[in-house]
Amino acid sequence: MRKKVSRVPKLPVKRIKLRNKRVARSKLTGWHPAVIPLFTFAVLLALTGIIAAFIIVSSGDKPHPLDAHVVIISHDKSQQVVPSRDRTVGELLKHLDIDLGEGDRVEPALSAPIKQDDFRINIYRAVPVQVVDGVSKTTTFSAATTARTVAAQAHTTVYPEDTVSVAPVEDFIKSGAIGEQVTINRATPVNLNLYGTPLALRTQAKTVADLIAQQHIKLATSDQITPAPTTPLTPETQVFVTRNGVKVESVSENIPTPIQQIQDPTLAYGTSAIRQQGSPGQKVTTYQDTLRNNVVVGRTVLQTVVTQQPVTQIEVVGTSLSGIKGDMALAGIAASDYTYADYIISHESGWCPTKAQGEYGGCPVYSGSVPSYGGYGLCQSTPGSKMASAGGDWATNPVTQLRWCSGYAIGRYGSWAAAYNHWVANHNW
Repeated sequence: MRKKVSRVPKLPVKRIKLRNKRVARSKLTGWHPAVIPLFTFAVLLALTGIIAAFIIVSSGDKPHPLDAHVVIISHDKSQQVVPSRDRTVGELLKHLDIDLGEGDRVEPALSAPIKQDDFRINIYRAVPVQVVDGVSKTTTFSAATTARTVAAQAHTTVYPEDTVSVAPVEDFIKSGAIGEQVTINRATPVNLNLYGTPLALRTQAKTVADLIAQQHIKLATSDQITPAPTTPLTPETQVFVTRNGVKVESVSENIPTPIQQIQDPTLAYGTSAIRQQGSPGQKVTTYQDTLRNNVVVGRTVLQTVVTQQPVTQIEVVGTSLSGIKGDMALAGIAASDYTYADYIISHESGWCPTKAQGEYGGCPVYSGSVPSYGGYGLCQSTPGSKMASAGGDWATNPVTQLRWCSGYAIGRYGSWAAAYNHWVANHNW
């Protein structure tokens, strides 16, 4: 018996094509409803990144890397702000192809480390200066601010007793110079023999009497001076001061280098530069010995003569505090806590790491010691020596102080936010 075979009815061609279109459409519409918007957003985000990158490259600006510091460089009548990973001022200037010419001055020094945001570098360009030393005239290029430093840059030896002055050139044709003129007035080298002790020194005194008065030598009635007090001083003049019948002894001592500090708000706090190199002086003190059985039993000061004057060292000290706030990241303070820490520190010390309790006004230069009582530093640690637990440089280093501050805030209050709430409520912490 023949079996019946069931046949599938044949569909028209148009219907099959319609079914295929529905299947294809169902595959698209089978995606999750959020896929298409997310896909669109991703495309737009990519396009935005490409456009932003194009703008940055075309403008010449660079993004600020997380481990870089923002540096502000003032040079050639312009100001340049750059992010930098360079370790020192010299490395950064080399990296930026900023050339230094003969006599140009950089503050702080090329070896100064870059350790904070808003780090400031000032470049002063040299100008032609004429150095007049008697009949000798030398032209040099210098951006120095003191006449002694200009002379040193001209490789001219200047003694402490020489007087050096600077003035603008008034007669260009006569002097043959432009800009400024540095004039050296040389001191006279003389030899003073004081009670048997020979002393070589230089002086601006004109006569023997002037020399005796300049050196504050007090003469006894029995003292003798050779040559006569009215004798003019010439190079290598020999001057003798003698006293008979007594035993004298002379002792030479150093005079410390005087330091003059100038505050500069255009430099970052914690940075400095030397504008004039200083040097120590020397003095000789002559004593009269009292003898008993040829044994010295007493000593009296007869005279003190300065054989070499000290030269003051002039230092510029940065006072700009704007970059110190960037030290919060270096101290490990979370970005979410910056506002709380900034509020507390601003009210405690005004962001001054060397301010002691009771000091008002600007940020004082570190004096070399910290009071043993009362608050001190950014967070007014009481006493300041508590911050030694954060590092040996706690007295001056703002990063070390901030590490201690953060430990104090979290250790005592649990968080910077809680410390902030306490300060607002009680005006202390």
